[in-house]
Amino acid sequence: MPAVAMRNIASTLPRRKFSYVRRLLAILLPGLLLLTACGGSTAEPERTSVSAGETAKFDSLKLTDNGDKKAPGVEFTKPLEVAEPTIKVITEGSGEPVKANQVANISILALNGTDGSTLEDTFPGEPEPLELNDELKTSSEVIYNAFVGAKVGSSLALAVPGQQSAPAPSPSDGASPSPSAAAQPTQLLIIKVLSAEDVAPVLEKPEGETVTPPAGLPTVSEKDGVPEINVEGVAAPTALVSQDLIKGNGAAVKETDTLTVNYVGVTLEGGTKFDSSFDRGEPASFPLTGVIKGWTQGLAGKTVGSRVLLVIPKDLAYGDAGQGEAKGDLVFVVDILGAK
Repeated sequence: MPAVAMRNIASTLPRRKFSYVRRLLAILLPGLLLLTACGGSTAEPERTSVSAGETAKFDSLKLTDNGDKKAPGVEFTKPLEVAEPTIKVITEGSGEPVKANQVANISILALNGTDGSTLEDTFPGEPEPLELNDELKTSSEVIYNAFVGAKVGSSLALAVPGQQSAPAPSPSDGASPSPSAAAQPTQLLIIKVLSAEDVAPVLEKPEGETVTPPAGLPTVSEKDGVPEINVEGVAAPTALVSQDLIKGNGAAVKETDTLTVNYVGVTLEGGTKFDSSFDRGEPASFPLTGVIKGWTQGLAGKTVGSRVLLVIPKDLAYGDAGQGEAKGDLVFVVDILGAK
């Protein structure tokens, strides 16, 4: 059951909440699929940002810039109500235009369109990445067309239509009526483009300098490009071991990154293989915050292109109970092929 263990790795630990960007695209904006931006969908590789929707509703909107780490001051005529998703560059930055297939690093201030109260503010934290790829273009073309061509430093306004309250269903057979869903006001999002960067290509295999590991660790050989792990005579770990076998030349992995990897996992006791992306014939991608602690702690700080040997004590894996065949102390070889 090679596919099961990776899913278990990603689901065993509680995940952090999704980034605001992901929740925005997945939940708040289903209407974007129904809206065509001005200028059509045949975007040129180099062009300016394309507005969409009821942009006249932003005529009263004024922003006071407070730097990159503090949300701007926002003034607008209340209540703000729109019937369709609406987006426009409000203040233009002085940087280079954002290009298709780049990652835009952004901060978001979300406000209640009725009273202007703050719903969410990501400015004090780390910028959130928005990858301007074909997937985004297909799922949320309005967002894609507004960001591609916007200059770094720009602030965009995005108004998300509110939702009417759902009528309570009539009671039947003497049952009590269920409560109705509460109405949701229009949301106003102020989005600042802090930087943009090219997406590093995903590697096909590790690339870097071979490292000789210290004695006493599991030994790793390779057959037809696939790592094979020998755990014979290896003592149980007293702490997490994260050892480069190949030191990659790419960017350092951040704990908040989403990784693309190939990997093999075996038990330290007996060397039983319980999972392998190589067996499935394709790499796996996952947020580093959504996996077992041994992976999060052991891969953060490593570089793209690396092959990493992880020897993980059970308390940083699945504990005493284990997960399927992944029981006790575990050993992985992980090829870090990409990070974003």
